[in-house]
Amino acid sequence: MMNPHYQPEHIEPAAQAYWDTHKTFHVKEESDRPKFYCLSMLPYPSGHLHMGHVRNYTIGDVIARFERMNGKNVLQPMGWDAFGLPAENAAIKNGSAPSQWTYENIAHMRAQLQKLGFAYDWSRELATCDPDYYRWEQWLFLQMYKKGLVYKKSTLVNWDPVDQTVLANEQVINGRGWRSDALVELREIPQWFFKITDYAEELLTELSQMPGWPEQVRTMQKNWIGRSVGSRVFFKLQNSEASLEVYTTRLDTLSGVTYLAIAAQHPLAHLASENNSTVKAFIDECTHGKTAEADVAQMEKRGIFTGLYAHHPATDELLPIWIANFVLMNYGTGAVMAVPIQDERDAEFAAKYHLPVKEITDAVDESKFEKQVNYRLRDWGISRQRYWGAPIPMINCETCGPQPVNENDLPVILPQGLVPSEKGSVLKDHAEFLKATCPNCGKTATRETDTFDTFMESSWYFARYTCPDQDRKILDERALYWLPVDYYVGGIEHAVMHLLYSRFIYKVLRDLKLVPGDEPFTNLLTQGMVLKDGAKMSKSKGNTVDPNVLINTYGADTVRLFSMFAAPPELSLEWNEAGVEGASRYLKRLYKLVHTHLQNPSSGEKANDLDAQQQELRYQIHFTIKKVTEDVALRKTFNTAIASIMELTNFLHKYTVNNASDYALMQRALESIVLLLAPITPHVCHYLWQMLGHEDAVALHPWPAFDNSFISRAQYELVVQVNGKVRAKLQIAEGTDDETIKQQALADNNVDKYVAGKDIKKMIIVPKRLVSIVVGE
Repeated sequence: MMNPHYQPEHIEPAAQAYWDTHKTFHVKEESDRPKFYCLSMLPYPSGHLHMGHVRNYTIGDVIARFERMNGKNVLQPMGWDAFGLPAENAAIKNGSAPSQWTYENIAHMRAQLQKLGFAYDWSRELATCDPDYYRWEQWLFLQMYKKGLVYKKSTLVNWDPVDQTVLANEQVINGRGWRSDALVELREIPQWFFKITDYAEELLTELSQMPGWPEQVRTMQKNWIGRSVGSRVFFKLQNSEASLEVYTTRLDTLSGVTYLAIAAQHPLAHLASENNSTVKAFIDECTHGKTAEADVAQMEKRGIFTGLYAHHPATDELLPIWIANFVLMNYGTGAVMAVPIQDERDAEFAAKYHLPVKEITDAVDESKFEKQVNYRLRDWGISRQRYWGAPIPMINCETCGPQPVNENDLPVILPQGLVPSEKGSVLKDHAEFLKATCPNCGKTATRETDTFDTFMESSWYFARYTCPDQDRKILDERALYWLPVDYYVGGIEHAVMHLLYSRFIYKVLRDLKLVPGDEPFTNLLTQGMVLKDGAKMSKSKGNTVDPNVLINTYGADTVRLFSMFAAPPELSLEWNEAGVEGASRYLKRLYKLVHTHLQNPSSGEKANDLDAQQQELRYQIHFTIKKVTEDVALRKTFNTAIASIMELTNFLHKYTVNNASDYALMQRALESIVLLLAPITPHVCHYLWQMLGHEDAVALHPWPAFDNSFISRAQYELVVQVNGKVRAKLQIAEGTDDETIKQQALADNNVDKYVAGKDIKKMIIVPKRLVSIVVGE
């Protein structure tokens, strides 16, 4: 018997227990159904889900459930991006080990995700801090090292003084660390790098062959890669055989060059500072300045003369060499040729320091200069000077230099139970970890203490989901079955970090013949943020909403329904308590509608022909199925799909059941609503499907089909008059209500010409003949 009251606190645990017992979402590789790999970006185990998580994972879950009902063999896994500074900083604050904090948070967040009813294959769960995972990450590093894609050099890096670690360029936001928000400094230290620039051209070219990605993300990556075609120009130093190299895309302005500007970290700048304390002080000041291009563009232009000159390559004129704070060593050659007559920045600097301005006069013979393709993209610095990360599998030998760990000695296990320090990595003081033997000469050596940038873990996790139980190699034939990911869901803030790094690593895996195709993610959906009072939810602003409180109050299905209904997925969602209550009321109405239907069965035989009321209901059923199918499959506009389902529900509330035919149609309509809502509100639909007489799980039932012949309606012509003159003739479907007819009449372009900006006195409808509009002047 169906309980007369909607009680999500009973319905939802029962549905989850059914899925767990029957392993409903556990999948294996099959050949009789097309595969569909649906994935949402894995979360950092901070301890608590927020509404952004709920929205992100609900979107992915709706897509996965929809595709499963449409006959696909669906993989939807979940795991944990578990290394990183938040755990280490929390451990420092609490005086505990980050491993304990991390695994406790994973357990708590797993329970939260399960409470929301996400259709994950939990048998594939992984945590990136597990040695069974990062062992293969270390193996991949060694393969890249063999291929010449890894190198170490002392270089100028972005240093976060709070987190005491290096940041990649992509991790510096407006001159500040992306996690600590501290002002970033420039330091020169030894670093390990991946040669992502070897793949720059391919990463750029293939963006035009990725129609399933948002244009905004592709544009962001294109701009970040920043391909340009220019020329190498050498300015010979005065009284020296050496030259200053400049890369320029504007060789045509060479005759207008009046000075040269170099970065504070350029070798010539250091040369100039050796006997000049003023120059040295300026260089030191620049070292603690802002590093992001956007910041450099906005800040005051400052510089100092080096005392050095170089010859103009065309005129032999001597040009002064200045150190300027707007020149970055990490871009181009760290030197620029200044053309004040043509460039606003150069002109501002020239005016400030009374440097000359020249007209651009002579054309350049371009054949004298070497053409060069340049990229804004820089190699990926993967070293981090912190404890809580995967160890880089290298050994430092005083005799042989850096040497790779033997593959048979993997994994290099991170010592557990250590309490981190604010003063850098505790691995540097861990004698047992440091002790190693050189793989090359056999002498005593020390282990590398830098750990991987955590973006390394998240750049290939999606591949490991395909075979997480494989303990003999990184990937097996199951990766060839599941990859690439068919639909990937996550935030646009990852456009030039995680998404770009993942594309790079996937191509490396491809070149190792481990994965199919060239790209990891066929389709990408970037969801908007969840806002409250117009601002992004955050603890610091005190405007967060706890999903647990909502689930305990309304049920998980209500939270899911609100998340999908409040806004299109790619737009920001404004939190609205009234919207949550509205979603709850709708589910209660639907539940009551099913209960009422089951309590009043109709006996007798069904008529052979449908009357007008029944034909209209049949139309509404098939029209709604078609609309929802297209909204979800083609447009991913879940909000409009839900609106259509609600409209059908409202229609049923007004429908009168008079006989067996009416009852059968009502049954069909309710079944259709339950099937259409099943991906969005799976728990209540699981229960209602059973109450409507079905033994199978609605999650595995086929998606409802529509018949276009029942959607096509007979039409009639309707004349539209404005102040007695015929202005349009409309085709109106049978059964269209008067309000819709009025809207169609006013929407007609020709009618609009005569009514726009005028006062409509009245509108009269003569059924199936005429719409008369009277307007004032």
